[in-house]
Amino acid sequence: MSAATTTTTATQERPIDERIPFAALRDTWAVTQRNLIHFVRIPQLLVFSTIQPIIFVLLWRYVFGGAVRIQPGVPYVDYLMPGIFVQTVVFGAIATAIGLAADVKTGLLERFLSLPMSRSAVLFGRTTADMVRNIFVVLLMVGVGFAVGFRIHSSVLSFIGGLALVVLFGYAISWVFAVVGLLVKDPETAQAAAFPVLAPLVFASTAFVRAESMEGFLQPFARNQPVSATVEAVRDTVLGRPAGHDVIVALVWCVVIVAICSPIAVRLYRRAV
Repeated sequence: MSAATTTTTATQERPIDERIPFAALRDTWAVTQRNLIHFVRIPQLLVFSTIQPIIFVLLWRYVFGGAVRIQPGVPYVDYLMPGIFVQTVVFGAIATAIGLAADVKTGLLERFLSLPMSRSAVLFGRTTADMVRNIFVVLLMVGVGFAVGFRIHSSVLSFIGGLALVVLFGYAISWVFAVVGLLVKDPETAQAAAFPVLAPLVFASTAFVRAESMEGFLQPFARNQPVSATVEAVRDTVLGRPAGHDVIVALVWCVVIVAICSPIAVRLYRRAV
């Protein structure tokens, strides 16, 4: 009887993902639903997350667009929108940092750690929910782009592939901000700390202008960073240029970012409480 009791106790103490096949996926889906419900119950979160990218579209299209010169034969709006798509998911990833920091501050992560659930489900659920939000926001930006004159110069299938790459990159970047949120453990601080990370990536990139127009010391960084790699790959799919090399580079960046940041985020999550 004692041996049986010991065995049962040991089984109960194991993480649930060690006892039930695919339990980690089930837990991840449960946490994803929990985070998506926030957008249903508080639609203002989704509304305000779309206002900023719309403002950027209008600003660059009608205020700065006339002053920017790019390759002949390509309207600036067609050059601009791939950068807007990528910028949208990068800025949207701040929500990952804020959300996780808020969960730490309110003690919710401590509650999760006390439950028989996968330790990684909280993080994967958060990033997956943010990916779903990104899909909605990117599709909205496509509609806004078409409204201001954006047109694709390739096949619809190629364009859809470019949008899928945008969403994938947004998912990868959300892991960067998951690390930021778990490091600072405060939502206000997370929002402030996120900007120094995203500002150089977005504004010192080829999202809005060509690298050749920048100062010489900045050009190597602008050409060889993940936002520029993704923007150029998506731009290829929009303008009908050969996209193979740029797409591979962007995919490698996505894999590297997730491979580096996800283990760090899981470790920080375990130490967060």
